Amino acid sequence: MLDLQRLRALHAVSVHGTVGAAAAALGYTPSAVSQQIAKLERETRTVLLEREGRGVRLTPEAHQLAATARELLAIVERAETELEERRGAPAGRLTVAAFASAARGLLPSVLADLAGRHPALDARLTEVDPHLSVDLVAKGAVDLAVTHDWDIAPLPAPAGLEQAAIGEDLCDLLVPAGHPFAGRSALRREELGGERWICQPPGRVCHDWLVRTLRAAGHEPDLVHQAEENPTLIALVAAGLGVALIPRLGRGPLPEGVVEVSLDPMPVRRLYAVWRAGAARRPAIAETVRVLRAHWPRASAHPTR
Repeated sequence: MLDLQRLRALHAVSVHGTVGAAAAALGYTPSAVSQQIAKLERETRTVLLEREGRGVRLTPEAHQLAATARELLAIVERAETELEERRGAPAGRLTVAAFASAARGLLPSVLADLAGRHPALDARLTEVDPHLSVDLVAKGAVDLAVTHDWDIAPLPAPAGLEQAAIGEDLCDLLVPAGHPFAGRSALRREELGGERWICQPPGRVCHDWLVRTLRAAGHEPDLVHQAEENPTLIALVAAGLGVALIPRLGRGPLPEGVVEVSLDPMPVRRLYAVWRAGAARRPAIAETVRVLRAHWPRASAHPTR
């Protein structure tokens, strides 16, 4: 009989692409995941992973077995959901994916609250880019994702998933203290042409929003510096190297040398919780969404110096 935990390890590698990423998602070491898959290979008398450069790739047999694993894990999830529903209280493991600023500015207090209220619930966080998290939920790699979209880039809604709004995160233009915009109380988007922009790399939701917004206002953006994390972007603004549009969630107080200027209309990104429809009855999902919404007002409060 095939071992479910070994199938879970193979499924994680198929979803995340590498043994290391699968291990991080499962909370194991890469060595433990490799051992699980080696045992599964012996169990099935089948080669499942092949070396490819510094990584691995799944064989055709592994892809077939991973698809079967996904079906089995969905059945297990339904059984666990039914048991938890009968108990009427959140319990078991709940894996949550969140993008960087939500993982920093919202999830710590949410997870602490859940742990205090529900000792039988083992909620675990993994930081994931927002454009990946919805797909991870759909594939069964995580139970719930905190993700976001923007007014001109709505969040796709894949079949089989449900979502609930958490709140709206406002976004400000940050400029160096000596910048001509530093003395303005508000700006319109049409005034943003000719600036040197600091932003996230292509493929990130914030990057795509910035490019679309400036082009819609008639400007081709000059993207001079790109970095993953908002604190890095803010540090580049503080050094006088350009301007940036930064959401407030997880931003913290601004350093000296950085001035916040409002845009009119103000950019807004909307935060959502997303989960599989089959898990909608699970008390842990409902309670996590409730706690996310309860903690949002404090998390989204306007940071001051």
